[in-house]
Amino acid sequence: MLKTLRENTIAAGVLTLIRLYLGYSWLTAGWGKLTGGFDSSGFLKGAIANPVKGPDGSMVYSMYVSFLKGFALPNVDIFNTIVPLGEFLVGLGLILGCLTTAAMFFGLVMNFSYIMAGTISHNPTDIILGAIILFAGFNAGKFGLDRWVIPFIKKTAKQDVPIKQNN
Repeated sequence: MLKTLRENTIAAGVLTLIRLYLGYSWLTAGWGKLTGGFDSSGFLKGAIANPVKGPDGSMVYSMYVSFLKGFALPNVDIFNTIVPLGEFLVGLGLILGCLTTAAMFFGLVMNFSYIMAGTISHNPTDIILGAIILFAGFNAGKFGLDRWVIPFIKKTAKQDVPIKQNN
């Protein structure tokens, strides 16, 4: 199954459709935030005040809530920039099929962050589809810019860089 997902041309076509669907979702969410005066402080305060709780009433993601309280909220201006920009860039990468696995990895990081903050929405579906894209690797971007970008990166990375030694 994994071999088919990673190597089959028909699978690459299906992956392209999934990639375009997720990319459009991320791109429009990011664009809406970039152009709509996004402020994450209310969301962060809500996630801190109403953390996800287990059946026994205890916090499920206490380390994440501590991160929100100790770092994210005090640096809300940074998050007001990186969240919409990140969403937009993930969407752009997925739509163009450029650095597809990297874009999907960061999309999944954001999906899990939203879930740990208590937002369900369409995140579970996006996580399942995103995992398929991530597991497919290069084949997910085969019908996109990755067809040229990934070989270029591999070729460039393999070039020997002379190391100057001091004696």
